[in-house]
Amino acid sequence: MENQISTTGSFSLAPQNLSEAMQLAEIMSNSQMVPKDFQGKPGNVLVAVQMGADIGLAPMQAIQNIAVINGRPALWGDAVKAIVLASPLCEKFEESIDESTMTAYTKVKRKGHEEKIISFSQADAVAANLWGKSGPWTQYPKRMLQMRSRGFAARDEFADVLKGLSVAEELQDTPIDSSNSYQEPQGVIEKDVTPERELYPLDQFETNFPSWLSAIESGKKTAKDIITMIETK
Repeated sequence: MENQISTTGSFSLAPQNLSEAMQLAEIMSNSQMVPKDFQGKPGNVLVAVQMGADIGLAPMQAIQNIAVINGRPALWGDAVKAIVLASPLCEKFEESIDESTMTAYTKVKRKGHEEKIISFSQADAVAANLWGKSGPWTQYPKRMLQMRSRGFAARDEFADVLKGLSVAEELQDTPIDSSNSYQEPQGVIEKDVTPERELYPLDQFETNFPSWLSAIESGKKTAKDIITMIETK
């Protein structure tokens, strides 16, 4: 894998082709410094790195900020805000909370659009069966109100910037039934979610790698074709 060395002595792990991406995925999946969802799972790493590249995240940033929740990739709330703020389409992204009413507000303005204010209150959380829920909703209620307001604002105004990725803090609050299909909390509107798929077997991944590389080099397949095939399996 080619490393791009800068004048400061740092280097980039960003892969330049599918072969390098697969090598990077293997190395990262064997590291103890990546989240447990990715340890020993090069297929998950490969998909996360590709998703991260689509939204402007370097490989290590992608692994640290993309979470796998109920089999679905999502962005942690702080990464959502960072990605939106970095976009030239974002002219304003301001957050506040009114403690007297326990209401979080997110004021956003997309270039060429009117300014909007998105709120999420304690009453909204109660209606969605979230208020008083054990875990972060009990430990950090103001933070969770802020995250929900932020998530709605970011997805409403900058869905294209986020490439359709959901917000991890929201998915954590989304229960699934025994058949592994999602049941949305009351008062929260989300897109339909497909059931979790099995991981691509590691032994087959390693066995098929040479033929995939050969297909790309011969021009029979593109790197995108191979990644799409791996994702579907």
